[in-house]
Amino acid sequence: MRELVSSFDPYFPRAAKPRALSRRRFLQRLSLTAATVGFPMIMPASALGRGGAVAPSERIVMGAIGIGSRGLHVLRWMLPEKDVQFVAVCDVKRAARETAKQTIDQHYGNQDCQMYRDMRAFLTERTDLDAVLIATGDRWHALAAIWAMQSGKDVFVEKPSSMTIAEGRAVLETARRYNRVYQTGTQRLSEANFVFCIEAARRGLLGRIHTVYAQIAPWDKAEMRRDWLPAQPEPPVDELDWDAWLGPCPWRPFNAEYVAGGWRGHYDFHTSCIGEWGAHTFAQAQMGLGLENTSPVRYHYAANNTGDGMIAEFANGVRLILSRGDPWWHGACGMRFVGTEGWASCADGYSRPEVSPPSLLSEYRRLVSDYMARTGRPMSHVRDFFNCIKSRRQTVANAAVMHHSMTTVHACNICMWLKRDLEFDPANETFPNDPEANRLRSRAMRAPYTI
Repeated sequence: MRELVSSFDPYFPRAAKPRALSRRRFLQRLSLTAATVGFPMIMPASALGRGGAVAPSERIVMGAIGIGSRGLHVLRWMLPEKDVQFVAVCDVKRAARETAKQTIDQHYGNQDCQMYRDMRAFLTERTDLDAVLIATGDRWHALAAIWAMQSGKDVFVEKPSSMTIAEGRAVLETARRYNRVYQTGTQRLSEANFVFCIEAARRGLLGRIHTVYAQIAPWDKAEMRRDWLPAQPEPPVDELDWDAWLGPCPWRPFNAEYVAGGWRGHYDFHTSCIGEWGAHTFAQAQMGLGLENTSPVRYHYAANNTGDGMIAEFANGVRLILSRGDPWWHGACGMRFVGTEGWASCADGYSRPEVSPPSLLSEYRRLVSDYMARTGRPMSHVRDFFNCIKSRRQTVANAAVMHHSMTTVHACNICMWLKRDLEFDPANETFPNDPEANRLRSRAMRAPYTI
C-alpha cells in the first residue's frame, strides 16, 4: 500500500470544509439508482446491518494521530467497538504509524489502513473521517484538537489537554464554534469506583464537603528543566519529522531521548508532576464538588519543589489539597472527599472505594446505577464518546470540564513557579493586578504551528 506522506502546507482553513457524501446518503442514492435503472442491487448482509454487524451507514469512521505506546493502548480500547472503524493513522514517526497500521489491519483482516506523516494534510484530505483519536505528546494536544475540530471532526484527545490557560480557552471556544463533540482522556470519570465517590460527595452522602485531596504524580517536580539536551544528528525526515515533532514548542536540537519519552520534566514539553496526574484528579475533584465549570480563587504556595501539600481554595471555601498520596489512598490517581459526615476515597486498583462510615458502601450499586440512568452515561469513557458522536450531546469530559480543571493545573503550576500565593478570577481567567502571573497564562507558539 502506498504511504501518503505529503509536504507541509503552511495554510490551513479556519472554517470547516464541506463534508463528503455520508455513507447513509451514498447507500440511499445507490439504492435509488438501482431501482431507477431496473436491476436488483445485491449487497452483503453486513452492509445492511444484519447478523449482528453494523451497517456502514451507521459506523463512526475514525482516524488516529500520534500513536505511540499510549495511543496504541487507547486504539486497542476503541477497536472492539462494533460501530467504529479506523481507516487511517498519522504520526511523525514511521515506526509508530507502521505499527498502528499493522494493528488496525490485523483487527479488520485487510490492508486498508492508510498512513500519513503530515497532520494538516491528513486532516484536510480525509473528509471521510467522523472523528479522530489524538494521543500525541502533551505539547500537541490542544493544537491538534483545534485543527481537527476546524476540519469538521469530533475529537477524543489524551490528557493533559492543554499546555496553558490560553490553549484550554481556545479549545473550548473552537468546540463551541464548530459544534464538535470533544472528550478528553480523563477516563476515571467513567469508572464505577470513581463515579461512586463523586456521586457520594455531590449528593450529600458525606455531609458538607470541606476538603478534597487530589493526587499529583509521585515523580518529577513542579519546577521543570529550562535547558535542553545536547544535539544529535537528525534522522531522515521520513523516519522522524523532527520539526513536526516539536510542533508549537521552541526549536530545540534533536536528541533521541526526547522521542523515547524523555521530554517529560522539561518546561518546553510538559505540564509538570502537577499536570501529569492532576489532569485526572482535579477533574474528578471538581466534578464531585459540583464545581466542574469553575476553578479555585486562591492558591497557597507549598515551600517544596513538587507542590505536595499545596492548597487551592474555591470561592465557597472548599479546599483542594495536592498530595503525593501516601496517607490518603493506595494506587494511582487517587482522590479523597472529606465531609462533615464522612469521607470516600479511591484510586486505581481498588475492588471497592474506601469509605467512612463503612455503611456507605451499601449505597454503591444504587449510586452508580442511578448515575447511569440519570445521565445516560455508560461505564466506558470511549463508549460515552461514541454515543455522543451519534446523539450530539456533551461528553462527560467535554471541553468545558477539561478547560476548567486544566486551568486549576496551570494556576497551581504558576503559583509554584513564582513561589508565592496567588489570587485568581475564574470569570475572566486572570490573576487580578498581577502582571507577572498573567504573562504565564500563555506561551509563544512557533510558526506555523499556531492557533
